[in-house]
Amino acid sequence: MGAVRIDAERQAKLRRTTRPFEVVSDFSPSGDQPAAIADLTRRVQAGEKNVVLLGATGTGKSATTAWLVEQVQRPTLVMAPNKTLAAQLANEFRELLPHNAVEYFVSYYDYYQPEAYVPQSDTYIEKDSSVNEEVERLRHSATNSLLTRRDVIVVATVSCIYGLGTPEEYLERMVALSVGDEIERDVLLRQLVTMQYARNDVAFTRGTFRVRGDTLEIFPMYELNALRIEFFGDEVERVMMLHPLTGEVIDEPQSVHVFPATHYVAGPERMERAIVGIEAECVERLAQLERQGKLLEAQRLRMRTQYDVEMMRQVGFCSGIENYSRHIDGREAGSPPHCLLDFFPEDFLLVIDESHVTVPQIGGMYEGDMSRKRTLVDHGFRLPSACDNRPLQWEEFLDRIGQTVFLSATPGPYELSRGYGIVEQIIRPTGLIDPEIVVKPTKGQIDDLLHEIRARAERNERVLVTTLTKKMSEDLTDYLLELGVRVRYLHSEVDTLRRVELLRELRVGVFDVLVGINLLREGLDLPEVSLVSILDADKEGFLRSGTSLIQTIGRAARNVSGQVHMYADTITPSMAKAIDETNRRRAKQVAYNTEHGIDPTPLRKKIGDILDSIAREDADTAELIGGGGRQRSRGKAPVPGLSSRVPAADRAGRHAAELAGLPAMDLADLIQQLTDQMHAAAAELAFELAARLRDEISELKRELRGMHEAAGR
Repeated sequence: MGAVRIDAERQAKLRRTTRPFEVVSDFSPSGDQPAAIADLTRRVQAGEKNVVLLGATGTGKSATTAWLVEQVQRPTLVMAPNKTLAAQLANEFRELLPHNAVEYFVSYYDYYQPEAYVPQSDTYIEKDSSVNEEVERLRHSATNSLLTRRDVIVVATVSCIYGLGTPEEYLERMVALSVGDEIERDVLLRQLVTMQYARNDVAFTRGTFRVRGDTLEIFPMYELNALRIEFFGDEVERVMMLHPLTGEVIDEPQSVHVFPATHYVAGPERMERAIVGIEAECVERLAQLERQGKLLEAQRLRMRTQYDVEMMRQVGFCSGIENYSRHIDGREAGSPPHCLLDFFPEDFLLVIDESHVTVPQIGGMYEGDMSRKRTLVDHGFRLPSACDNRPLQWEEFLDRIGQTVFLSATPGPYELSRGYGIVEQIIRPTGLIDPEIVVKPTKGQIDDLLHEIRARAERNERVLVTTLTKKMSEDLTDYLLELGVRVRYLHSEVDTLRRVELLRELRVGVFDVLVGINLLREGLDLPEVSLVSILDADKEGFLRSGTSLIQTIGRAARNVSGQVHMYADTITPSMAKAIDETNRRRAKQVAYNTEHGIDPTPLRKKIGDILDSIAREDADTAELIGGGGRQRSRGKAPVPGLSSRVPAADRAGRHAAELAGLPAMDLADLIQQLTDQMHAAAAELAFELAARLRDEISELKRELRGMHEAAGR
């Protein structure tokens, strides 16, 4: 391992009693899952550095991963190519491992415009971002779990290779409190301020604390609940975990650890050393710019650096402080930053999902970030040390990982060259086999496609059509609409939430055909689709590569009568690869079904989703509190604690105590505010949060109805 990690003995002292990894499921491994789990476990325990699992679509790779973790009993990092897939994986792991810590670590920006400069037009673009508070909490929760327990799975995107601040300093600034400890209250308050907690005796939100006599209340960044510390003189008399909104005591632990409110925390001594280093670098860089005759650039840099240094001296923080991370961490120039990987213990297991996409992402992050930073440095907007606030290079990433399991239906060249043989998992528990592939000529392909669409529509089945360009998808959609086909198109310019709605409408039968380009590959689960039509399949390129074709073929693998029609005049090498691989899998699947007497079972997946329930809740809310609810909520101050987005799962069953004394009008406003948050969460595709808010709203409305009945309404 190339990373410098936290001392294992010191970290072990932090860990509370943790449970072993335990999968809880009504299902047991089936098909070739038992063999795959056993083979993966054997290889990992034998110390193989890289293991490849070739898992066909719908074979339960996520469940296999959970059973593997249960076998090896090691902290695990699962990397996914995007936030949506990461969220799906996190939900699946939480269901399979309910007694263990399953964390979600992605970029906390809902919107992010990086700082940049365009020399051609002399345009400076200031950094602009919108931080998602719930995702920020989950990031802190991940690092907290990694430092305090071993039964942890973190599901992350490639954001985990970006700078995060030093784990040593994060741990150094942590405050441990136990009943009976002697500590002056004012000393503790000063410690909290250095940890970037803000005192706020009115609005009690995450990252704040408040003081009431001998009682101190802290709302840690990573918790759903707050802490109350009661003093008797200088002695900690009582420690409580309480609900931040109602003050209800949930637990009384004997000891707690309070971690900093930011991952970029630095103590006064470290910050002063950093400022000395920043000022020295600034003097050196200014002299260099002046020698080059770049007086404008030198003036820019002088003003920016002086302002940032003054902010750091006064409040310990400044906008864009991450650009000074090398000085704050005390690293050498050019050295890699600390990142989430450094919070893991030495023996952690890495699982890379959809590795054919994720591995190239990891390798490409550094240069993309560096090209922007170099321009800022050259034109005096940043010190050269800003270039050390960056993602890891590929070699640095390899230095920080140990054993790796690559998961994909189409492993890429890198993972295939590193693994010692491949573990296969291509038998589906339902007995479904890969779709039949039919190659048809391009001449008359639209007429033939129309015939196939009508045949499927009569059987109440759905069709996906992939094209090469956005214009072709739109033109084809217009043509089919004129012929009476119920069809929609889907491409990158379609709004994100509208994409989810389109997929749901396809499943329920609002329309029969969905036309797209490259959005019909990884991550779509559409059991109703019995035909995937690939137009111009012989046009070699990224969209018609062997990997893309195999992934596209997989979209028809969840239907008993699934077929794939490739329209082509020649069989390209990519087509041949995809056809041969699909036929190989089909042969093994058919042989297994025959041997075990399995009759393929149609996959029946519930179509109802969060969007349905949101619509139902809206209608019910309008009936209960009337049309003025939204206007009332916007005209009043928010109910304290709402910004914490407390999940319903942690509040269920306690509403009677929570709502005691709350007027009906305030309760109606609370319902409306939570409804607004539910819509915002759905728009961000944070469906798990939206579902929890929906459940919370339902409980609150039940209480409001009870009030109305008691009042004689």
